[in-house]
Amino acid sequence: MLFLAAIGCRAPGLGPWLRGARRCRALLLVEKCSAAGEPRDAPAASCSRAGPRTVWRGAARSFSGMAGNKQVLFPLVEPLCCFSTSPFHDKSEYGRLVYCGNLAKMVLGVKFFSYSTSMLSLSMMTFIIFKAGVDFNSLPLQIAFYSIIGFFTFVTPITLHLITKGYVIRLYHKAETDTYTAITYNAILAEKKTVFHQKDVKIPDISKMFTTFYARTKSMLVNPGLFQYPQDYNHLMGYDKPFTFDLEESKE
Repeated sequence: MLFLAAIGCRAPGLGPWLRGARRCRALLLVEKCSAAGEPRDAPAASCSRAGPRTVWRGAARSFSGMAGNKQVLFPLVEPLCCFSTSPFHDKSEYGRLVYCGNLAKMVLGVKFFSYSTSMLSLSMMTFIIFKAGVDFNSLPLQIAFYSIIGFFTFVTPITLHLITKGYVIRLYHKAETDTYTAITYNAILAEKKTVFHQKDVKIPDISKMFTTFYARTKSMLVNPGLFQYPQDYNHLMGYDKPFTFDLEESKE
């Protein structure tokens, strides 16, 4: 006990534990005195013969039996509360969020930059043509000139939209109906939702660069590594379904 008291002085965190141990020792002394038939008012006089060393050994053996009959109070018991800031635990009207794309802001920024530069170049080119008084007498020359301007003005944003229109920025799953809601960007940079059932998911036979699966006829692009739980991706792709392997078809 002297050794434990010395430890408690050097380590303040062990103080509550030592106080609890002293209470258990006092309760044990009271029980021993009661078992001997002596009054509870004088436990110290009757139990002073037993050294602290003997009492401490008996306390370790009879603590479990004592705890079953009496309520033992431990000091400094505080409840703990856990908080989570992960967006995957949030639920919305579409269901549980199972996927969140990490390139959503980049895709939005690139498309916005492409649209703004195209509109700026178109307005500047029109201003330059009218102010400079450029006149083309030949019709084929006019067609070629305006075709070049239109190509560099509209082809870039259209190409970017065709490439990124299937990029999923968020994917929700509703377990009650086994339906998914995919959030993508449309041509005017607004969020567009596509609702489909798991049965509507089709995996392309040949791996494509900008297509992970088809939701009915619309191509979707997701990153399997961004799913917080791998079973969500397996269920989306249908990998958790049983399958049969026909040897005759494989031979053909």
